[in-house]
Amino acid sequence: MNYQERFPVEAGDFASAGEVSATIKQKLKKIGVAQALVRRVAIVSYEAELNMIIHSLGGEMVLELSPREIRIICDDVGPGIPDISLAMQEGYSTAPESIRMMGFGAGMGLPNISKNVDDLKIKSDPSGTRMEMVFFIA
Repeated sequence: MNYQERFPVEAGDFASAGEVSATIKQKLKKIGVAQALVRRVAIVSYEAELNMIIHSLGGEMVLELSPREIRIICDDVGPGIPDISLAMQEGYSTAPESIRMMGFGAGMGLPNISKNVDDLKIKSDPSGTRMEMVFFIA
């Protein structure tokens, strides 16, 4: 790993939603990462950030860069994902109606993440969730 940066993500902070993913996108553009890869990373980091804002009690996103890969790690505090395979299905959501009325929680977060990463690992229990998302640099 040649570079690492950490970003706090606060639960329920919809006013700041997307700021972490926008920062990551700008960093990747600045160092000359291919536009198609930047787009995939932006989609994934935005979906992961929103999932943390909506579903967790807060946590941290970490961006790691090396010559071979881009890695985004999300660690959050509770309540965890009770059924990961169910949560991976398009349209499945546990977001409350109040969140859906704001235009979030449509059940596309994890499916969009899965479609845009080269490698995805999710570990979850009632104390929290850890997602590692890897993109290989050609």
